[in-house]
Amino acid sequence: MSKSLIALVSARSARALDDDLLPLLHSLITAGMSAELVDWDDTTINWSRYSVALLRSTWDYTQRLPDFLAWAARTAETTRLLNPLDIVRWNTDKHYLHDLAAAGVPVVSSFFIEPGQSADALPDHDEFVVKPAVGAGSRDAQRYVRSERAVAITHAQRLLDAHRSVLVQPYLHAVDQQGESALLYFNGSYSHSIRKGALLKRGEDATRALFAAEHISARNADADERALAEQTLAAIPFTQPLLYARIDMIRDANNRPCILELELTEPSLYFAFAEGSVQRFAAAIIARLNTLDGAAFPQEKR
Repeated sequence: MSKSLIALVSARSARALDDDLLPLLHSLITAGMSAELVDWDDTTINWSRYSVALLRSTWDYTQRLPDFLAWAARTAETTRLLNPLDIVRWNTDKHYLHDLAAAGVPVVSSFFIEPGQSADALPDHDEFVVKPAVGAGSRDAQRYVRSERAVAITHAQRLLDAHRSVLVQPYLHAVDQQGESALLYFNGSYSHSIRKGALLKRGEDATRALFAAEHISARNADADERALAEQTLAAIPFTQPLLYARIDMIRDANNRPCILELELTEPSLYFAFAEGSVQRFAAAIIARLNTLDGAAFPQEKR
């Protein structure tokens, strides 16, 4: 088996939607590596064939997280999972925002309601967002104002009845003018950033697709955004640096950046908006493979 055989891990429903996947495959092959596109839940795959299983667009995991985490644990016993299993377990549930806040990282105020609790516990905000704690791409997320509290409670109760934890956050209006910023880091080094337009519109139903339609543009991160991203990476309670990290942030009412989400499992990396970014990521993968060649294996046991 070639030591350079890389699995780029996706999902059947996501492959055609992942704009990063084919450019990354081409870049790795151009750099002399061997790589294959595979689906995480393909039971015919022998994962021990691969030097690394690189999570890319496993975007249906939010609908079957226990299956996905069980697969990740099995795969980590036969090949190196990137990002690693402990990161995947931590980052696929937005309760990690509590850990970041406890470490002093500015995060969007986050209130959780757990299955078995009442949706009436919804906090009182002028305007707010209700979303599942396990979710991605704004799926099942919706924006409300105080007068729509009864409808929001119904939404939250539907999630709770499905045994899903609910996350409630105030709606920060800076996103309407400035959007969200996403900063991309490869092997701990800053690569590029993008701007994402506001996704949640007043009165719109939550998307049922894998992710809501996004309006992306290139941008240069501001100094305070870079500083927050690096503070956030340092606060992650696991071994650093990570092969890849996307830090999503928004500005609060005082124009200070704060963390909205931390994407460490299967984020879009937006290669099309930053020249040379796909080559930088391919180089980061190769560098990580070189360091892993002499490392103990499996990389972790749980």
